[in-house]
Amino acid sequence: MTLPLEGIRVLSLAQQYPGPFATLVMADLGAEVILVERPPAGDPARMQPDFHAALNRNKRSVALDLKTTAGRDALRSLIATADVLMEGFRPGTMDGLGFGYNDVAAINPRCVYVSISGFGQHGPYRDRPAHDLSYQAISGLLFRQAETGRIEPLPELAIGDLTAAMFAITGCLSALLERTKTNKGRHVDVSMTDGLVSWMAVSLSPLMNGGPPGLAQINAEPGYGIYRCADGRLLSLSIAYEDWFWKPLCGLLEMPDVANARHDERVRREAELRARIGQAISGLPRAEWAALLDGAGIPWGAVNTLDEVADDPHFRARGMFTQAMDADGRRRWHVAQPLIFDGVRSGPVSGVPVVGEDNVALLQRQS
Repeated sequence: MTLPLEGIRVLSLAQQYPGPFATLVMADLGAEVILVERPPAGDPARMQPDFHAALNRNKRSVALDLKTTAGRDALRSLIATADVLMEGFRPGTMDGLGFGYNDVAAINPRCVYVSISGFGQHGPYRDRPAHDLSYQAISGLLFRQAETGRIEPLPELAIGDLTAAMFAITGCLSALLERTKTNKGRHVDVSMTDGLVSWMAVSLSPLMNGGPPGLAQINAEPGYGIYRCADGRLLSLSIAYEDWFWKPLCGLLEMPDVANARHDERVRREAELRARIGQAISGLPRAEWAALLDGAGIPWGAVNTLDEVADDPHFRARGMFTQAMDADGRRRWHVAQPLIFDGVRSGPVSGVPVVGEDNVALLQRQS
């Protein structure tokens, strides 16, 4: 099939996690993604080979020392042919190398320039170093810990990095679409913390307007939570506020006296109802609850281990796991990009490049 981003060339100087995830999706959608790496080691994430490999299949690599004239000249030749340049350095770094937005626009005014940073290109925190945990903390995702003073286990997902990746894709594609009308690129400023704050809108906006955080009522719903089954395995119920799901749940759990309780009443009686649901769920193993809950049309999901996700028949049927061959001949499993076009999910056609693998092919072609 023809892929949506075929013909788009992306130069990626963004390392570690956000930029590589953004360009991973773009590469699987057909873009030619060229990693511009520092010789000899390349992206620092290569020190964690499996982590790096999960993000960098289906890409090409050139190794350029941008502190040398030859390296800078080579990058300029690539910029002249690029549709997108994505970088993930601290603000000001690319300007210092001679490849800030204005420098790149002078070489190729059609190039979309995407900058990913922790706090954005301006503001009091612009130059502060940080990683994902601190981005989550300052953006309010951990507000319950701030309110209670209770330190919880660390988050399992780098939400700040992944949020930034998705906004980088959105900004990039928006600027490419606009370019079809203006014939000019844009400078897209992607702040990891801005992205997280925007995701907190349903909590922050009500608060700033005198109301309670937006998800408070949903999280207090006793039909919305994690429960333990008779075999020790966990399942989630996800009745957000819907009375029409609550009533059949009460039928399954033999709780007819509260079947007509509305959402507001259930929230007021949260502790009592959670205890009753927990007691009922503990009476059967999860496999039996799966059949019963599906049969009644109640929103639920198994709380899966990573092994269970990898073996889940739904994700297998959806084609979420696929293989590609690395340069060394190894066939490696990958998690596919999630978008399906006309019934087809595009996936990687090649594996992870070694540092500088495409110097000859790409740079000789430019000269």
